[in-house]
Amino acid sequence: MRKKKMMQKAKNPFQGLFKALRNWPFFVVMISLLASCATTAKRASQPETRLSPEILKEDLSLLKRILEANHPSLYWYTSKDSLDAQYARTFSAIKDSMNLVSYKNLLAQWVAQIQCGHTRVLFPTNFSRSADRFRFPSFPLTLKVWNDTAVVTGNFDRNDSILRRGTAIISINDRSIANITTTMYAYMSTDGNALNHKAQNISSNFPAWYRTVFGVDTLYRFVYRTKEGSIDTVLRKAFTPVRITSAARVDSSSSTAPALSRRKIRLLSKRMLMVDTVNRFAVMRLNTFSNGAMKKFFRSSFRTLKKLGINDLAIDLRENGGGRVNNYIRLTRYLAQQPFKVGDTVAATTRNIQYKRYIKPAWPFWIAMQFSAKKMEDGKYHYRRYERHYFQPYTSDKAYNGNLYLIQAGATFSAASMFTATLKGQSNVLIVGEESGGGYYGNSAMHIPEIVLPNTRVRVTLPLYRLVMDKHRVKGRGVMPDVVVPPNASMIAKGIDPKLLYISNLIAARKQAAVKE
Repeated sequence: MRKKKMMQKAKNPFQGLFKALRNWPFFVVMISLLASCATTAKRASQPETRLSPEILKEDLSLLKRILEANHPSLYWYTSKDSLDAQYARTFSAIKDSMNLVSYKNLLAQWVAQIQCGHTRVLFPTNFSRSADRFRFPSFPLTLKVWNDTAVVTGNFDRNDSILRRGTAIISINDRSIANITTTMYAYMSTDGNALNHKAQNISSNFPAWYRTVFGVDTLYRFVYRTKEGSIDTVLRKAFTPVRITSAARVDSSSSTAPALSRRKIRLLSKRMLMVDTVNRFAVMRLNTFSNGAMKKFFRSSFRTLKKLGINDLAIDLRENGGGRVNNYIRLTRYLAQQPFKVGDTVAATTRNIQYKRYIKPAWPFWIAMQFSAKKMEDGKYHYRRYERHYFQPYTSDKAYNGNLYLIQAGATFSAASMFTATLKGQSNVLIVGEESGGGYYGNSAMHIPEIVLPNTRVRVTLPLYRLVMDKHRVKGRGVMPDVVVPPNASMIAKGIDPKLLYISNLIAARKQAAVKE
């Protein structure tokens, strides 16, 4: 009798399912609801679709709760009162329906107040399917922007003889460059007050930023500086690409250049070593610390440098937005002269990630934090290995002990700025370029899933750990270079790299002085 009751109990959890299976209208309703949700998500990802204020406010309110529950540095640079006041203004600004672009901009302005470069607002993942309709017609130029300066780096109209590479732009449609950049900055997240990161973001895709913030114009009025130094004005239409027919495509089979595999091209876009055996100088270009078979690349590169006796190495990190901490550690072990650790503090607010259903992916990070994070007296969950473990430099048979030049700029971020920060001040290291985008004091990063808001599908990146690399450093700025080499309009016009030119001249002068001695 007891065994029979136990068997009946074991069946109880399935009784609701069996009942639902018999109730076919239930499935009709559920399928309809799921279909409507899918349709809503699909429609929400269209640039022109207007969304009701109710669902926009619902997503905004949810975002605030998720950030308050999980973000490790929500009030690191901005007080709770200030952030809450900005939130209230953002919430009250939703008075009518909005399209996805306007809503994304509204969220970005609030999120930017956190001053965390790893907390960014992004369009839905399937937004790119309709991106052409959003991208074109496009702003007709690409520009390099710094401070209140903008210089043409490219023109979609190759026959334009006026707005050529190196031309300084004074204003666009009666907006000064300073006004344009300041307006754009309000939508961008960065670590503390490292504004150079925002300038680099604009430079990387000026047409997209201009359209996202100011919308599309059919005609653009440029005030520019001529070669003679005078000020002039010119009008240009928006750019819309002409579709290339199959007959007009270039036949690559007739090319005499050796073909590279897609994998090789992909790897070269991530990292490359170029060696000048005559002047005994090498440049290692690292555009990321993610993927790229970095372990093998570092090992073979330093073997090559040692074999060739190269005593001057420049590592170009200007486009390196970071990536895996392990790759930063590997590279640093080849170059550091003293043991180093990742940070003084690596701590999370919680290891039980809240609102998992809206965080993608949540479970892999949750599992990792159960093993790696330990609750300490301050109530935070600390990644103790990175706080306590000192990584040892490689022995002399592996290590590189020559002169080292680290080239950085505003896009040098996250693990890349951790790398330059770790080596800053070492006797054989010279950092050349501009302030890094990543914080010198620290950042919020390590594990970075995405919040996906259910109604709009807008994404917000969510760092889970606060990293303080060195508590004695100045807080709020990026890594400062030892030698500042800013962008230069005349060199942009000539296609000259001012930072590499400075380093090569420095090496040549040193070698010439050594010969005289």
